[in-house]
Amino acid sequence: MKVLKFGGTSVGTIESLSHVKRIVEGLSEQAIVVVSALGGITDKLIYTGQLACKGDQQFVEESQLIVKRHHDVINGIVPANRQQEVLDIVNPLLDELLTIYKGVSLIRELSQRTLDVIVSYGERMSSVIVSRIIDSACHFDSREIIKTEKWFNKNIAATELTNELIHATFDNMESKVAVIGGFISTDKDSGEITNLGRGGSDYTAAIIAAALDSNVLEIWTDVDGFMTADPRIIKDAYVLSHLTFIESMELCNFGAKVIYPPTIYPVFHKNIPIRIRNTFNSETEGTWITDEHRNHGVLLKGVTSIADTSLIRVKIEDTLDINNISSRVYNALSKNGVSVILSSQKHTENEVAFAVRNNEEKRAIELLNEEFITEINSMTLHSITANAEMSTVAIVGESITTIVGIEGRLLNTLGINGVNVEAYASGASKTYLAFIVASDKMKDALHIIHDTFLSKKNA
Repeated sequence: MKVLKFGGTSVGTIESLSHVKRIVEGLSEQAIVVVSALGGITDKLIYTGQLACKGDQQFVEESQLIVKRHHDVINGIVPANRQQEVLDIVNPLLDELLTIYKGVSLIRELSQRTLDVIVSYGERMSSVIVSRIIDSACHFDSREIIKTEKWFNKNIAATELTNELIHATFDNMESKVAVIGGFISTDKDSGEITNLGRGGSDYTAAIIAAALDSNVLEIWTDVDGFMTADPRIIKDAYVLSHLTFIESMELCNFGAKVIYPPTIYPVFHKNIPIRIRNTFNSETEGTWITDEHRNHGVLLKGVTSIADTSLIRVKIEDTLDINNISSRVYNALSKNGVSVILSSQKHTENEVAFAVRNNEEKRAIELLNEEFITEINSMTLHSITANAEMSTVAIVGESITTIVGIEGRLLNTLGINGVNVEAYASGASKTYLAFIVASDKMKDALHIIHDTFLSKKNA
């Protein structure tokens, strides 16, 4: 049994859907195919809902564009003898969607519950379409299989129940191919429509692969695999044939957008390989992700970046315990859901420095002002400052931090090439070294690191 996931770009056009059809029909084993909404549709569903909530009548035109997009795809790729069958399923869904938009427009309210329902239509329709273009395929509704439960006001997978339903659905599957929508789910208690959040389609595929002990999870996308760097910036970046689970997670954590890190966890625990492949270039080998370390003498695997970084500094009196202050900083942020990109190891006795995404800067400062109100009033905490004109650059490789002198060499190489490092850190996984640099120096840093440590001539 193989599980394949096709993202929005893979199911976005008639041409891309023809590639999906060819790939799946060419398989020699049973497969479960997990699909995202048609490319760009999820954003369009959200945008149209927001227009309706504001009473902007443009939502009517936008909703008709959603209808047209699905009709165009159905007319362009679904066999003529099955088009009416598909329309009989999709048209009522589109009618429901338009009715919801009208209701939102009337009451001028768009709750999270309603938004979850709205975005669910993307996968509900795309999975029906894909199931009707693939020979010997059947369709399953992921809302009946993937269940969630509340955890600190978030929807997380109800693993035990979901696994039971996956087995009940697929253990004795008679068809060669099953098609199911990713991302969407239902609450195990209320039955309300929910979703698995960002990267949800990848996560759906991983949950199914892990439950069924699949021999591989294939993520089909629009790139040939993980690359040593962003090819839009580094022209001589090249595809990596293999990564460990930890390496791939760290590359994604620091900006690579090939897959979403939580995707890896279910299959990681089952030691199920992930293979990244290109829907539009299926002859390429892609990137294998396993628990096996295959460095072939090359420890460094990739360099990546996060552009929208804010570096926050907390400066205190020497009389305060820096370790206690540091602990309070990170506790205040974590318990309120603010994610820290990097916690600087470049501490002085009177400063704690860390980085967050720019959109979390304001919230982070508010939380710290609340946490340290006593110290601020007593003037033992001098300042909390932020600089949003920063970027994070990270170099990744299994056991990179155990390489003697690597940290100093990296810092020195950047420094002599005019890139000042404001803060840096290495992770507990020993798999990355990350640096904070000025935003206008980010591309320089990427080029310097790639040319020095990752260029093929150095491999």
